[in-house]
Amino acid sequence: MDLKITPSTVQHETVRKLREAIMVGHFQPGERLVETSLAEELGVSRPSLREALRVLATEHLVVITPNRGPSVAMISWEEAEQIYQTSALLEGELAVLAAERATTADVESMREALGKFSLAVQKSDSLVRLSATTDFYEAIIAASGNYVIGGLIHGLVARINFLRARTMASPGRAKHSVREMTKLFDAIEAHDSRAARAAAVAHVNAARQEAFDVFHLEAKSA
Repeated sequence: MDLKITPSTVQHETVRKLREAIMVGHFQPGERLVETSLAEELGVSRPSLREALRVLATEHLVVITPNRGPSVAMISWEEAEQIYQTSALLEGELAVLAAERATTADVESMREALGKFSLAVQKSDSLVRLSATTDFYEAIIAASGNYVIGGLIHGLVARINFLRARTMASPGRAKHSVREMTKLFDAIEAHDSRAARAAAVAHVNAARQEAFDVFHLEAKSA
């Protein structure tokens, strides 16, 4: 994975590159992030790197421990389950509002993101898959018109994507996600709020079950 960045957008790009590297498993949960070697790999100064790590710490992707330094965060199953429970509530409500309010432009934005997601699944492109998922849900937030709920989801998004990256790595999960997200899209396009809520919650619950299996398989292998 090429982590080199251009100097014109150092801070933003350092955060983005590190976030993506964590999402796709380039750095594993619990792995220490050695500032000297990481700054060299990224091609940035240590002060820039430290600031990026502080940003990622606010997203709960990095833990900065006194006398030990930064490391990739580890999410317990208890925390993951709470994230999924909260996500199901928020995404279900957003789906209802989007189904009631979506414009033609909103629907086209969702369609485009879903198309990118499907293509990324076919190509096994994990980065595009994650970004397309984010675009899909951003379009739903925009269609819903409820930016308070959207803001709450944004507060969870880094950890949700972290969990998505882990479950999408499971064989077959990404293809199931295409079908689940398509069902959600179809309900919103049809302005069927009841079906939209059901599809949104079903998608989260399917991801939760996959995560449960991944977490417990890892626990047995440890």
